[in-house]
Amino acid sequence: MHGVSDPFVQRAFETFNIPPYVPVREQQKPDPEFPTVKFPNPEEKDHQDLALATADANGITYVLAQDPDSDRFSAAEKQPSGKWHVFTGDQLGTLFSSFIIEQYKARSVDLSKVAMVASTVSSKMIESMAKIEGFKFVECLTGFKYIGNTGLDLVRDGYEVPFGYEEAIGFMFGNEIRDKDGVAATVSFVGLVASAKSKGLNVREYLETLYKRYGYFKSNNGYFICNEPPKIDAIFHRLRNFTGREKDRSYPENIGNLPITSIVDLTLGYDSRNPPTYEPALPLSSGHMVQFRAGRDEDDARLILTIRTSGTEPKIKYYLEGNGSDETKVEAILARVVEELGRVWMEADKHGLLKP
Repeated sequence: MHGVSDPFVQRAFETFNIPPYVPVREQQKPDPEFPTVKFPNPEEKDHQDLALATADANGITYVLAQDPDSDRFSAAEKQPSGKWHVFTGDQLGTLFSSFIIEQYKARSVDLSKVAMVASTVSSKMIESMAKIEGFKFVECLTGFKYIGNTGLDLVRDGYEVPFGYEEAIGFMFGNEIRDKDGVAATVSFVGLVASAKSKGLNVREYLETLYKRYGYFKSNNGYFICNEPPKIDAIFHRLRNFTGREKDRSYPENIGNLPITSIVDLTLGYDSRNPPTYEPALPLSSGHMVQFRAGRDEDDARLILTIRTSGTEPKIKYYLEGNGSDETKVEAILARVVEELGRVWMEADKHGLLKP
């Protein structure tokens, strides 16, 4: 996308004997003005339009995209209906994880010595996968300085760490580079396509088989815009004193008609799951960051909701994921939670918070 990827992806395709790809000519070469997009990030809505149009014109089924410095990766697949499915970062993280574990299982590797890493705001589908398949899953703070170093710590502990990711389309592969790598992700996705095809599936269909095995996971992420830091502080202070029972530890007790089962506050250093010290396993965050888990096994869905401030923008970000056996019920609960989050928890109207 007006960046440096093209020669390196070409060389990677040649190295692995992958047939040449069709480039998007208008975006193939570096251009610091990024003339075809408002913001050069393949994660942004509508920023793959030119690539999708190129694919349609050439009868191509897959679109592979990297950001200008080639460390992030996105992909889209044309469905039998003719519509395009653009994979989310969490969907790609799940697909890559399963693809890698399948390769280990084919070689009869002891999965108890394999570990994968994801940021704490990313999907917990890998956590579910790890419990069923027997490998170790570790979460860490957002950013590849944390993901990469967590991987190195695990290697020192005797684990092999073939993969790590964050939901913002950043993926880390192998033992050589402990950082996100868009070229490695591109080549790995091609391998994933070939693997799914050998099973008689496209990638979206393969993803559906993973939902059936590990549970249906659905994300609904977003943010509120607030240009007044004292107002943001007041919102988080209210969340920590919602019921008034104990200073700074009186969080809401339910959301979306689901009981809250655990709370991790990485600003104040509190983890309700770890008595008597209540110290969190993750390092503290320099900004506001609170994670809630809600729902029990007998409920229609289990939720993880992380609310945090941005270090660079005037935003309160939320990362919401639900999982359960019924896709329709999970999606309905997520919609209900987002509405309650804005109306009740954030008091968006009272504080004049804006939504994109």
